Amino acid sequence: MKPDFLTIDNIRSCILKYRVDWTNHCLNRLSKRNITISDVKNGINNGKIIEYYYDDYPFSSCLIIGTTINNEIIHIVCGISENFVHMITAYRPDHDRWEDDMKTRRGK
Repeated sequence: MKPDFLTIDNIRSCILKYRVDWTNHCLNRLSKRNITISDVKNGINNGKIIEYYYDDYPFSSCLIIGTTINNEIIHIVCGISENFVHMITAYRPDHDRWEDDMKTRRGK
């Protein structure tokens, strides 16, 4: 079932209100990939949702495409409860898995 609150505006609102859960998994991945929290926030602020994962547990989640503070393309995966965003991971997409637009998975 699609939750009504899984929107980019609600995700942005949670970030502005500091209602963000930076999971250990996410922080470890960011560190290994040399991606900063500022990069993730910037990507959400200028990004858009390109995929939805309504059946994810424990919260429905989505994939956001945006740009880092250095204008590099970034993908961000986060889940959302009614008033909280749960950061899952972020990465720089590669051409082996994504079409040139970095929004379309190869093979789809």
